[in-house]
Amino acid sequence: MNIAVQLEPSSGAPPEVDYTWDKDTDILSAQVRPKANGDGMSGSVEVEGSDGSWLILDVAAGRINGIEVAVWPDVQKRSSLTPPADIEDARVVVPPPERRSAPRGISSLEVDTAIVAESDSHERVIHFRLGKSRASRTVRVATDLLLEVDRKSQIAGVWLLNVPPFPGE
Repeated sequence: MNIAVQLEPSSGAPPEVDYTWDKDTDILSAQVRPKANGDGMSGSVEVEGSDGSWLILDVAAGRINGIEVAVWPDVQKRSSLTPPADIEDARVVVPPPERRSAPRGISSLEVDTAIVAESDSHERVIHFRLGKSRASRTVRVATDLLLEVDRKSQIAGVWLLNVPPFPGE
C-alpha cells in the first residue's frame, strides 16, 4: 500500500463536500468545492481491494478534489462509529508518481490493497481502512472528508462524514 501525500499548513476554512449517489450503480461520490487550482498532478488514484472493491481519488492541481466508492466492499455496521477526536486541519498534496513515460502533470496510479469498510447503523459515517491497520493521524481535507495518514506519509484510511441516505431509503 503506497499512496504518498504531503501535508502543508491549512489556508483558512476547509472546503465543503457535496455528496451524490447514483442509484443505478450504487456509486457514492464526494466532491470537494471549491475545487483546488494551481500547479500539481491531475489524474486519479485508484485503490482496488482484494475483494474487487474500488475507491477512486480524483486529484487535480495536486489536491484531492473528490472520492468515489465505485464498487463497495462488505460494510461492517456498528451501532455507532465516531471519527477520531484529534483532527488536524491541513492541505493535502498528492505528488505525482515516479514515471518517466507519463505526460507532465497528468498521471494515474493504481494500488492493490485490502479495503475494510465500516459504518454507523444509519450509514451516515463511513470509514475505509486501506491496507493493514497501523498508527496514523487524522487530517481534514474538507468539512466532511478526513484522511488517515501514517508515519510514512501514506494514506491509511478515509472517513466520509454526514453522508446522505441512499435514494429511496
